[in-house]
Order: sequence, then C-alpha cells, then structure tokens
Amino acid sequence: MKILIVSQYFWPENFKINDLAVALKNRGYEVVILTGKPNYPQGKFFKGYGFFSPHKESYKGIDIYRVPIFPRGNGSGIMLLLNYLSFVFFGSFFILLNRKKYDLSITYAISPITQVFPALVHKLFFHSKVFIWLQDLWPESVVAAGKVNSWLAMKLLNKMVRFIYKNCDKVLVQSEAFTESVINKGMKESNIHYIPNWAEDVFTSGKLSKDPPKVQLPLGFKIVFAGNIGEAQDFESLIKAASLTKDFPDIKWIFVGDGRKKQWVQEQIKLQDLERSVILPGLFPLEDMPSLYAQADILLLSLKDKDIFHLTIPVKLQPYMASGKPIAGMLNGVGAELILKANCGFSCAAGDYVSLSGFVIKAHKMNQESLYEWGLNGKNYHDKTFKKEVILNNLTSIIDA
Repeated sequence: MKILIVSQYFWPENFKINDLAVALKNRGYEVVILTGKPNYPQGKFFKGYGFFSPHKESYKGIDIYRVPIFPRGNGSGIMLLLNYLSFVFFGSFFILLNRKKYDLSITYAISPITQVFPALVHKLFFHSKVFIWLQDLWPESVVAAGKVNSWLAMKLLNKMVRFIYKNCDKVLVQSEAFTESVINKGMKESNIHYIPNWAEDVFTSGKLSKDPPKVQLPLGFKIVFAGNIGEAQDFESLIKAASLTKDFPDIKWIFVGDGRKKQWVQEQIKLQDLERSVILPGLFPLEDMPSLYAQADILLLSLKDKDIFHLTIPVKLQPYMASGKPIAGMLNGVGAELILKANCGFSCAAGDYVSLSGFVIKAHKMNQESLYEWGLNGKNYHDKTFKKEVILNNLTSIIDA
C-alpha cells in the first residue's frame, strides 16, 4: 500500500510524525512525505534550507518532497497566516503537478488543520482515502492562542473544520476527550479512532550511551522542562515558581528548547536575579533528550488554563513517563489526571505556581528511593497504556480495513 504523509512539519523538526513515518515503512508500507521547509520553532529556515531548495530529500529511506513555504518569523498574525497558506497553496500545487497516486494519505494535524487541504486535493483528483491524526482541535486551539476574537471568523473556521471532517474518511484522535468536539462538527463516531502518542524508541530502549553526555547539566536538584518555550506553556507562572525557590541555591530550573517566549524568559532571568536558578541550555535533537532526562531529578510539564488544553494529552508526557523520572505538572484536565492516575509525581492546577514551588521544595528534601518509585510508576504506566507496538497494531488494522 502506498501512503502519502502530509505534514507541514517534518525532520529535522522534531515531531512524532517522524517516528510514525519510519514505523510504517518498517511494517512494509511504501511511504512518501509531503512537507515544507523546516523553520519551527525558531521561525527561520534551518541551515541548508531556503524558500526554493532543497526540493527532494531522503530520511531513513523515505522520500521527502519539500514545497516552498514562508517561515513563521516571529509568529505574528500576518507571518503565521502566510506560513499556513503557503503550505496549502504550494502543497496542493505539488499534488496536481506531481500526479502520483497513493492509496491513502495521513495528515499529521498539529496546528494548523489547514495542512490537510493538499491531501483533500489528492482525494478529489486521485480518489485516495484521507486520514487525519488530530493533535490539536480547531478552532478551539486558535481561540486558546488568542488568534481569533471575532464571531464571524469563528463561524468561518467552524464551517471550514466541518468541511474537512466531512471529506475525511477517518479521524484519529490523540486524546479520547477530543471525540465529542469531532462528533459535534459532523464526523460519525464510527469513523473516529483513538490513536494516542507514544514515546520514541530512544526513550524506551533502555540503552544510554556510555559516552559522556553531549550536554552536561549543572550540579544540583534539577527540574527539567523540555519542549516549546511558548505562550501555551505559561512561563510567567514557571518564572514565579522559580523565584520562590531562590533561597534554595541547589534547586535548578532548566528549560530545554526554543520558542517565541525564550527572549522574554531571558529578560526575566536578569530582572529577577535568577541567573543561578534558571538555565536555558538551548535546543537539542531528539537523540540527545534521553541523556538530558537521565540527568533530571524531576521532569516538568505545564500548560495554561484553556479549555482546549484540558482535553489534550501533552505530547511530551509519554516520553517523560517512559524515562522513569518523577513528573511535576502544572496543568488542568487529561494531562493532570494521567499524572495522578499513574502516581508518577505531582500535579497542581494550571497557574498555581505557589503549589508547584512548594512541591519542588518538598521533593528536594525527599530521599532518592521515593523519587525513584514515582519514576518507576510512570514508566510502568507508559509501558501498559502507551506501548508503541500496540498503538501501531491498532493503527495498521484501521489502515488495512
């Protein structure tokens, strides 16, 4: 079976779709990628990439076709709109120009959901099936990001999402809590399937390099956040929590990653005299993350108090669990419930930086055995609930049906 994966984001950008593409190829499917030029999260093209080149690449034996795309820039409204629309336009044009037939397309639908349109164009002209793997709900995630305030825009977005679901054969949801929203927008429940994320093999192999880690985190009690340093992650509250632990010089808050909020965080570190408490080591490839996680005492997860985030399983929760480290969560909804259900750490309400800092201070004083037990609980829960092979077996049975 020939599968076209449509994703505005792909390697060397670090997203789950990279792992899915390789997994499907290893299971005997012929996989091709349609994507843009990598520019996330920095907002500028990665080194070696430009608007027009390169056009074709290979990733672990998988052909990648890259269409021109306007980079995100600073993430402002007009730049983001150009970024979204350019992928839709050039991706659809590529489908028509390339004229290759595929049996099925799978769209990796983190925001924007509009990236599914090249897949819908392929369906229209070549009668392929269209699957969409929802990582974000639209238009809910747009509202949460503060991008849309007008009722007319909301009405148009709702109509667009209804049109998309109407023309998709299957909707795969990363959280079962997404199901009600998808049904309310016209998709039959029988065509909705729960396909959660999983931890990549680098987190589950149990093999850590014997070489010294490429990134050596500082000595001390380390609270490690890894991922997008953006608005949704509520760094205002994280900085406040860090400021409440300044009297404990051994406690280090380490924010690994990059994003629109990074410059603001750097400014706050100086303004609030947090140079010894808060560290920004930078952005690293996926292969380096297990080593970074292994050096952590606690892994940190945070999201703002928005309805859409209540329904979402944060994509880094599974790798956190698989790493066997305690998790500190400052969020509401499904993510918080999973931390408590797995008994793998602590979770407080979104924005409750006082409780978060109190837990960190308490954990700092705990013995290593108690911390280890929390981490082991998370690993066992991941292996039972989010095992990659089980999820892929479920997905391939849906593909082959």
